[in-house]
Amino acid sequence: MAGIGFELRRILRNDSFTSLLGAYGLAGVISSGPWVLSVLGVMLIGIISINLSIPGSDVVQFLVSVTYLMSVSLIVSGLFQHVFTRWVADRLYENRNPIILPNLMGVIWVSTLLALAISFPVLMWFFPDTTVMYKLLMLANFVVLCNLWPVTIFLSSMKSYRRIVVIFALGYATAITASLQLASFGLEGLLAGLLIGHSLLFFSFFYTIIRQYPGETLIRFDFTRRKQIFPALILTGLLFNAAVWADKFIFWFHPDTSDPIIGLLRASIIYDLPIFLAYLAIIPGMAVFLVRMETDFSEAYERFYDAVRNGDTIGRINDFRDDMVRVARNGIYEICKVQGLTVVILFLWGGELLSAIGISTLYLPLFYIDLVAVSIQLILLAIQNVLFYLDARGINLTLCFLFLTSNVVFTLITINLGASFYGYGYAAATLVSALAGLALLSRKFDRLEYETFMLQGR
Repeated sequence: MAGIGFELRRILRNDSFTSLLGAYGLAGVISSGPWVLSVLGVMLIGIISINLSIPGSDVVQFLVSVTYLMSVSLIVSGLFQHVFTRWVADRLYENRNPIILPNLMGVIWVSTLLALAISFPVLMWFFPDTTVMYKLLMLANFVVLCNLWPVTIFLSSMKSYRRIVVIFALGYATAITASLQLASFGLEGLLAGLLIGHSLLFFSFFYTIIRQYPGETLIRFDFTRRKQIFPALILTGLLFNAAVWADKFIFWFHPDTSDPIIGLLRASIIYDLPIFLAYLAIIPGMAVFLVRMETDFSEAYERFYDAVRNGDTIGRINDFRDDMVRVARNGIYEICKVQGLTVVILFLWGGELLSAIGISTLYLPLFYIDLVAVSIQLILLAIQNVLFYLDARGINLTLCFLFLTSNVVFTLITINLGASFYGYGYAAATLVSALAGLALLSRKFDRLEYETFMLQGR
């Protein structure tokens, strides 16, 4: 996220209340804008379709189909999320810009083949009662999404943050318009409209990358060389995304908490809506997270490692290290304060909020625990971000594995305990992972000077 970090620092140099609001506003839009736009875009298609007298069963099947497309494509693209971004950063450091675009083409080809290998047999074997057109549209949407997420992440590491949000808005506006125009064809028409919007997003993003990183060849696979990749980063991206969705999949496929929708796909009416609303509540915390991590902490990080590389005195290196620890601690503390205040406000007015949008207040207990859970997950994300700065790949992989296994185990336990405990498994998993992350991060900082100089000596 170096691009947004530079822009946030430029805005904050004015040292005024307006610049502070501008920085947090930009951070909120960049960190949550594309995700919020995509979710709201899909929801708007469903809501407007119902008002256009489209059969309710078609709308429900559309929303559930898209939810699965999003979740599985995010998990699959997690294989490339961290490792390719790191590979690009290393090549930029080496001034080897011309090979970046050909290797992005290589990632797209690998991602496409992987998406086809996963989705084709599943659609053929587990969706026997659906139309051929439905299968083809699901296949096409899945392939496009599996390629869209890595391209979006790649763009977010450059100075293309405003372009990302604008293109997302245009893409989903196109998706909504196309879906509504094709809604008379039912479920297949809605999926076709979404495919048009996602395709526009992908090709628009890809065109932006081509302009900034022109290549000398069409396709290369340098990113697959063992000496240039880090397997831990591959597993980290995969396991973290799997951990985030683990409790949802369990609720979707547990017979006591779900209903069949279309083919193999199931949905959990009791669980899906509260967790969706809870995720929207982390936008303020995400803004603080991005500002603090990409300005204060990144600057403290640079001062420490510049001192190490330039052979500064041990006293100044220790001072810079202490400053980095202080900034990291204060950043996480500020995220806790802002997100905690958001949770308190929603606890106080949660009932009125649900009533205003036409949702039963019976969802309140689950909404409250989901609010706490996603807020703790945001803290875990901040901890992992600091660990990525420190190149603690093994620790991050351990945390992702802990998050995944604890989410699966605790969610299964709480489902068996009954409806009163729904959501507590996910909350317990985020809490255990965050506490473990704090302990491991503290230990990493205690050993930072020793590990830094030992690595320099290798």
